[in-house]
Amino acid sequence: MYESESRSEDMKVNINGIEELVADKGYMSGAALKRVKSYGVRSYIPEKKQKGKRHWQGKAEEQQATYDNRRRVRGDYGKKLLKRRAELVERSFAHCYETGGMRRCHLRGRENILKRQLAHVSAFNLSLVMRQLLDEGTPRELKDRAVVLVLRLFLWRVCLNRSNCTVEPQLPSGLGSDNTDPLNKPRCRSFQNSDTCTTG
Repeated sequence: MYESESRSEDMKVNINGIEELVADKGYMSGAALKRVKSYGVRSYIPEKKQKGKRHWQGKAEEQQATYDNRRRVRGDYGKKLLKRRAELVERSFAHCYETGGMRRCHLRGRENILKRQLAHVSAFNLSLVMRQLLDEGTPRELKDRAVVLVLRLFLWRVCLNRSNCTVEPQLPSGLGSDNTDPLNKPRCRSFQNSDTCTTG
């Protein structure tokens, strides 16, 4: 286990810098793995399916880096890291690009598209912060929760008033406890082939 400096309860920063790299299979190439290995970083990048065998003539360093990466990816720790990457990164991308509709951006100019992406992803990060602090990820959820909270406070106040009430409710004159109220007698209406009765 590497040494880490704790800055908060949930965030830890490695003092030695980046030691492991987890990426998508789109970043898989012999030259990239060779470069990452030269930095002293362990890579966990899944390989693309290729037709036939690769030819390693004159590429011994790339071959060794590729084989080392393949061995790490197939291990339990590598699978755990790739699973975590899919959970944290891919789900966020899917939410922004697919659900959020950012896959198609109808803007002119790369600068405007980058501004649109910045605003979109900032709103997504704000929703994560809201969910962490308030257990609600959208303003609509927060609004619904506020309505429920007001209703609960109202019902609590009503129940509190009833529990503190010392005067017993009085029945109207002529009504006893023997259910002689004429309003509570069943009222029946006869239709062609059936009788329906209602009480109350």
